[in-house]
Amino acid sequence: MRNLTLAAALLLTGAATGAATTSAHAEEMKLAVTTSFHNSGLAEILLPEIQKDTGIEVQLLVVGTGQAIKLGEAGDVDAVLVHAKPAEEKFVEAGHATHRREIMYNDFVFIGPKEDPAGVRDADSAAAALSAIAGADAPFVSRGDDSGTHKKELSLWSAAGLKPGAEGDWYKEVGAGMGAALNTAAGIDAYVMSDRASWLNFGNKANLELLFSGDPLLFNQYAYLPVNPDKGDFIKSDLAAELEAWLTSARAKELIDGYRIAGEQLFTFNAEMTDMSKAAE
Repeated sequence: MRNLTLAAALLLTGAATGAATTSAHAEEMKLAVTTSFHNSGLAEILLPEIQKDTGIEVQLLVVGTGQAIKLGEAGDVDAVLVHAKPAEEKFVEAGHATHRREIMYNDFVFIGPKEDPAGVRDADSAAAALSAIAGADAPFVSRGDDSGTHKKELSLWSAAGLKPGAEGDWYKEVGAGMGAALNTAAGIDAYVMSDRASWLNFGNKANLELLFSGDPLLFNQYAYLPVNPDKGDFIKSDLAAELEAWLTSARAKELIDGYRIAGEQLFTFNAEMTDMSKAAE
């Protein structure tokens, strides 16, 4: 039996969805997903419908993008759903995945204390927002976990010409998922970068508010990558292909675009669509 890294992150479909029963005949596959996807609550909407429509019981391994890709490289999952395009393209180029398929997007946002001591609300770009935080030595929480969000944050600091980890103890790495980073920021009245969906679904907002968004650099694309079946006979490439067909179907578009919190849409479907009736042939 394969050794699953971070096995404690494995969430069975029934646990993730609250489903009362699971078909004894369901086919199972493993999908590594980002913590931001899971924290958004969208998994609880999609997984029961996937099983109902396809008979596939999707087991989620909820980790950062970097760890999800490592699980794919090791052949410990059948597919990954992540949000860090450069890392995804390297994953495919190295032969670990058969291809990359875009599914949906949202955006990253800057969160901080409502008093906004760094003046992030007045920024006209993501670089200006980060420069304001650094200039004020204002506490900033970084995930620090090699996730897609962390990779994006580091690229934005670099674009702003800053190296926050070397400039003061105001920059605090937590080495954990989006929920933990938001909870830390709430506890110390700090700034933090989050994907919009995780922020909207976050229950402990405390004194935090969404202060800045809208820079095109904050675009956040999610993509599906089936693991190369050459990794071994245990890779369920047929189920990964069937799940991909569902995730790019009209039914998936309806559910993804229709998922809202407080009237705000969390994700926008942008996949090249699959005709499920043809996919089933």
